[in-house]
This record gives sequence, structure tokens and C-alpha cells, in this order.
Amino acid sequence: MLNLYSAQIESISLHRVGNKSKNESAFLSAEPFSLNDEMAGLLKEYFFKPFREKEENYYKFSHEVDLEFNEICTAVTGIFENPSDNHRLSKKITTHLYEQSNHPHIKSGEVYVVHFSDMLIDNQKTDAVGIFKSELKHDFLQFEEKAQNLEILIRQGINVNKLDKGCIVFNTSKEEGYKVLSVDSNRYDAKYWLENFLGVAPLTDENFYTKNYLKFCQNFAKDVVLPAEDKQQEVMFMNRAVNHFAKNDNFEETSFLNEVMENPELIPEFKHYKVEKGPKYSIGDVSNFDIANKAVSDARKKIKNVINLDTNIQIKMDFINPESAEKFVEKGWDEERQMYYYLVYFNKEQKS
Repeated sequence: MLNLYSAQIESISLHRVGNKSKNESAFLSAEPFSLNDEMAGLLKEYFFKPFREKEENYYKFSHEVDLEFNEICTAVTGIFENPSDNHRLSKKITTHLYEQSNHPHIKSGEVYVVHFSDMLIDNQKTDAVGIFKSELKHDFLQFEEKAQNLEILIRQGINVNKLDKGCIVFNTSKEEGYKVLSVDSNRYDAKYWLENFLGVAPLTDENFYTKNYLKFCQNFAKDVVLPAEDKQQEVMFMNRAVNHFAKNDNFEETSFLNEVMENPELIPEFKHYKVEKGPKYSIGDVSNFDIANKAVSDARKKIKNVINLDTNIQIKMDFINPESAEKFVEKGWDEERQMYYYLVYFNKEQKS
């Protein structure tokens, strides 16, 4: 669980990188940037907003030989060990980014290297290093009084409501490669940011496995349960799956299948589907793990419990208890009309 509310900017360095393949240079500031309170508040909102709006998908630094050869991991470690070294190491970070900026599609931009204090992650207070890049420039208007007239001036600048690229490295789990969050609004060059520059890999923790297993279940429901049975059974399967995760602290696959799979004939189908599709979700050989409650809550919000009918009618089964669908929703076939029907039972209509 992440809380950025109390975070403070301890130091910030500002540089610029061009596109190396176009012979654009890098500009490294001689001194750290001096902040006032107004600017600090504005920049914190600019840096943190995308991380509050997206799922907490954590990464960790990696390297095929050893973490000490990952340049960003080494630089960040230096900042954590000696925060006064932030500006010197920010130049190394920016130079490394410039060296990766050698594809024609990569845009030039400003680089911010920030040392934060009072970050709260998993109820633990820690410091963090943020690396952010602004790329896209937007036109805006300025107005100026000249004599008796008001003039319009066209300027270009950064939209502080949309960060182009950024990562936050938390000073925790150092031996495993830290915990890293990343955002990238311009996904045309994702490899450049995540792989070439940061050198990170997904952090396979309980959040990762919970989220990916539920995504896998969602696709199994769509690809196997829906064709074999119907939309109602697809929705019910996913409700049972999410509720199993919600009421357990640990996941055990055999127990899960016995509880959520009402049609035993689909269990071999599930296992075969997992062999085929499981590696895509990095759960191919995973059958036991701790369950992350937040990942379950996030998944529940995204599951669409709606049956769309060809008669332009929608049935939304918005309930936490999956048994409601069995008790209060029936599907049948009308011989006279030669049409399917749903019969819905209720005591009274709820006022909106």
C-alpha cells in the first residue's frame, strides 16, 4: 500500500537530454535546482499524480550478471547512502539516459532526479529517489498589456497534469533490487525506458501473483466457460473466483478449483488452459502464494458483471455474494417465442 501524501522533496536536480541519433546534446546543470514552497507543491503533484491513478505494479532492478552492473541501481544506492551526492549522481543517471536515447522516435526532454523523504509504503516510512522525464511540449497563451491594448503571446511548455515518463525507487528490499514503480504515458518507446534505461523486471510478489492469476481467470472465463456454458456462468465463475481470493489469506490451486468450479468437467480444461496460457501471465508453474487484498479489490472493480442481450437489454449482476445469481436469476427457453429468457426474483425495487 502506497501513501505519497506526507512525502517531502529533499533535493532536486534538473537536466536535459536530446536525441543522440540526431546529434542533439545533453545539458547537465552545474548546481541542484533551488525550490520554494509553491514550486515544491506543484512539482509533487506533477510527479505523483500518475502513480495515484494507476495500479501499483512494482518492478525491481535486475541484471543478467549482477545488480552492481545495473547503472541506475548503483546510482540510486549511492544517493540512499549519501543524499548529499544526489546532484553528482543525477548527472550519471542523465548521461546514462542520454546514451539510451539513440532511436529516432525518442524525444528530447527535461530530466528531474529527486530525493524524497517520508514516503510511506506497506505502512513503513522510507526515503525514495524519483527519476522523471517531460517530453511533449504544449502551446499555451500568455497575455501582456502594451499601451492601451492587451496582446496575446504564444508560448510552449509542459502540461503539469500529465507526466510523460517517471519512476520512483523506494529504499526497501535493496538486496532484491529495491521496489520500483514506473509510469510511461508515451508507450511507443517502452523498451527504451523500462529495459534499456532502468533495467527493471516485474517484482513477482503477492500483488503480482494475485493480480495476474485473476487476469488469467478472467480470460479462462471468457475463452472457455462462456463458449461451454453461457454469459451467466461466466459472470458467476468470476464472482466465485474473486470471492475465494477475498476470503482467504493464502492461495492453493486445488482448493480454489474445488470451490469455484461448479462443473467438474471444466477442471481438466482449466489445467490445460493454464499449461497453454499460464506462462503469458507468469503463473505457469505457480499454484501457491500469499494473497494481496488490494489486488483483489482492484480486480473486483474491473470485472464487468453485465449480460448484454441482443434485444438491447442489459442485466447487471452487481453483487458480492455469487450465490445471488443462482437464487434469484434463472435462465430458460420459451418454446412459443423460440427465445431464451432470464427470470429475475426480487422483493422490492431499490430507490436510486
